[in-house]
Amino acid sequence: MIYWAQLLHFYQPPVQSHAVLARIADESYRPLLRVLEERPWVRLAVNINAVLTELLVEHGLADVIDSLRRLAARGQVEFVGSGKYHPILPLIPEGERERSIAENARTNRHILGEAWAPRGFFPPEMAYSDEILESVASSGHDWVIVSGVACPTAWPTNAVHRVRASHRDLHVLFRDDGTSNAISFRQTDPERFVSSLQRNHDHGDHYVVTAMDAETYGHHISGWEREFLAATYDLLAEQGASLTGRRVQVVTPGELLDLFPGGPHVEPYPSSWSTSRDDIAAMNPYPLWRSPGNPVHEAQWDYVQHCLDVLAVAQRYATTPESCRFATIASERLQPALHSCQFWWASQRPMWDPPMVLRGLLLLNETLVLAGRAVHFGTAPERVKREVTWRLAAATPPATPSSGDC
Repeated sequence: MIYWAQLLHFYQPPVQSHAVLARIADESYRPLLRVLEERPWVRLAVNINAVLTELLVEHGLADVIDSLRRLAARGQVEFVGSGKYHPILPLIPEGERERSIAENARTNRHILGEAWAPRGFFPPEMAYSDEILESVASSGHDWVIVSGVACPTAWPTNAVHRVRASHRDLHVLFRDDGTSNAISFRQTDPERFVSSLQRNHDHGDHYVVTAMDAETYGHHISGWEREFLAATYDLLAEQGASLTGRRVQVVTPGELLDLFPGGPHVEPYPSSWSTSRDDIAAMNPYPLWRSPGNPVHEAQWDYVQHCLDVLAVAQRYATTPESCRFATIASERLQPALHSCQFWWASQRPMWDPPMVLRGLLLLNETLVLAGRAVHFGTAPERVKREVTWRLAAATPPATPSSGDC
């Protein structure tokens, strides 16, 4: 038997406009979920970052949430954890990393209800390093999915490898990057895809894990949810009924932990699902978000550190009611300000969109200004207040950018 485990990643940034969000819901989310609802035997994992669940509710698009909730109740969807505002987890402080994971769980539990019971974890952009393991393990997850390029050993097909956290092991599922990208970039079709699953696994039980953006279906590729996904499911159903060829069974990634034995412990390479082997060799594990030699990335992360430093000062000296209020609001603003899109649009590989970069800067600037107000109303020494004043003066907010897509 060949087991195909699929994960779909639903995400839009906190700065997304209503017009773009509504278009994506029409083009992608609703048609995609209808494909699943029409085929009750289909099973897969869904990561939906809590920023998107909130946006869908706030923008009157909660029917998408209702569909996901129904699919989960029918046992078709396995939700997985992540970071609420889609930060690059290895690049942010541990405290912010843990807060992002906890806020994602709290928000999704509130909106999705009992359907929210994740065992697995999807690091945004599959950005992995061993530094994130403690945060993932301590938040109660049993497995984590990472890019296949991170695999440091022979490719696993009949066992699920493990990684060590300090107090317990986590299972690690490696995405089949080649197969996933062939789907994402329309370089396959249902017949070729199913044939490749059967051809590559000729002996015994094996599994294949694919993962991609949910927006691939219908938004990035018009009609792809029918042309590829629905057609693939129907082909598998026909083959299963006629018992022709090797059987392919659709399962959730979490079910693989019960279907296959635990493999050896491994140490995956720091990487993302956009990282190449050349990037790993060049010690550039997150090329679209923090690439050495990219001056915009350098400036962005310098500014992030600038905000973190001032916020730390604000929290240290927030001893009056007014200073506590501003420090709390500044801390709340920081989480969305760390979303990944602003760095992605500055990567120039080939993504380059100054308005989206500017939007991220404005969120960071808001955090900085609020933290500065907290310092002003707090009990910091005058020397510290003067330094923060100079920092604020250097951070002149630019004009509001135009609408963009991520």
